[in-house]
Amino acid sequence: MKPKLRTDDWIEKIYALVRQIPRGKVCTYGILAEHAGTRLTARMVGWAMNAAHHIQPPIPAHRVVNRNGLLTGKHHFGSPTLMQELLEAEGFIIKDDQILDFKKYVWQP
Repeated sequence: MKPKLRTDDWIEKIYALVRQIPRGKVCTYGILAEHAGTRLTARMVGWAMNAAHHIQPPIPAHRVVNRNGLLTGKHHFGSPTLMQELLEAEGFIIKDDQILDFKKYVWQP
């Protein structure tokens, strides 16, 4: 019988994956859920990212976007523009809360 995951085990799996996203790349909530190896949903990954802002070592949550490259988690950062600013500092071009040429930058674990 497969051991049941503790509540925080899946969160740690997600955080470990997000820490691997290289500078200049992004990943989606759905890709992370799929690669975590559990029955996670993209929504659960979003919940984990919302809780990640004070975790050490840091979680680059700004690199996690929705499947269309939209900055749907931006309202969980310190200011309404911080997520965009962090991504732009890595070279992304963002228009109307969406990463331009998004598919070119998607990271696969």
